[in-house]
Amino acid sequence: METVNKLPKRRSRFYSSEARVAYICLIPAFVGLIFLTYLPLLGVLGISLTNWTGLKAPEFIGFDNYVKLFTTDPYIKDSIITTIYFAVLSVIGSMIYSLFIAMMLNRKIPARSFFRAVFYIPYVLPAVAIYVGWSWLYEGNFGFFNYLLSEVGLNKIHFIADSSYVVPSLSLISVWLAGNLIVIFLAGLQNVPNVYHEAAEMDGANGWQRFRHITLPCMTPIIFYNLLMSLIANLQVVTPALALTNGGPGNSTRFLTYLMYDQAFVNYKIGYACATTLIIFAILAAFTVVLFKTSNRWIYNEGGDDK
Repeated sequence: METVNKLPKRRSRFYSSEARVAYICLIPAFVGLIFLTYLPLLGVLGISLTNWTGLKAPEFIGFDNYVKLFTTDPYIKDSIITTIYFAVLSVIGSMIYSLFIAMMLNRKIPARSFFRAVFYIPYVLPAVAIYVGWSWLYEGNFGFFNYLLSEVGLNKIHFIADSSYVVPSLSLISVWLAGNLIVIFLAGLQNVPNVYHEAAEMDGANGWQRFRHITLPCMTPIIFYNLLMSLIANLQVVTPALALTNGGPGNSTRFLTYLMYDQAFVNYKIGYACATTLIIFAILAAFTVVLFKTSNRWIYNEGGDDK
């Protein structure tokens, strides 16, 4: 009886020591979050309440920067619309493209490892070099795409010089750069239980039915992760505007992050730029919250437990 009574005490000691080890191991992560995320965010908030130019001492002006952003700034509204437009096109295109390519690369095809590397390489190449290379393809007179259009008797298109085409054209580049999503989708596809496919095939299900009722539900956690990461990355887009368009033609590619860059490092309105940064953060947070709130409606849990 005495031995039985000692067992719960030993277990409690074991669990308490295990918890202490876990907390100790979490300390570096917490320190990193505090000093690399939360404190800089508070610093940006503080600077946004000043008219600091970086050349003189900051002067506290309260919420004047935010008032100016939404009352007198000529760019903020169009920048928000353009950024969301680009993000929606890029995220939808990237998800469809990367899942399709991952499904093709998951099949037993010759030189499968080679093609996996080919589709992943664009993601690790320097972004500026990629956009410059695509600018040659998009060139209005002698670019490859316009050459193909002229060969089939169609009019040439100014892909990055026409405000109607520039955002979809830049989104196409973003889709082509989605090699990281392909790798993650491929890992997810390899973890879909084959027994489900075999049972469905024995029941007479065709390829589309197996994809819709087996592959897609099992992939929903991976789809959620890729959707979230792609959304966050594309809402912070800046490289195409810096490398190709400089916010043009007109203001059609003056994305929010490019607007922030222009305010801080061209016009030296650092306090104003920090206010814009927090607007970007608020938009990112809003989309993330909506995604998490709606995820329990479509994410499939293999264990059968609802979120």
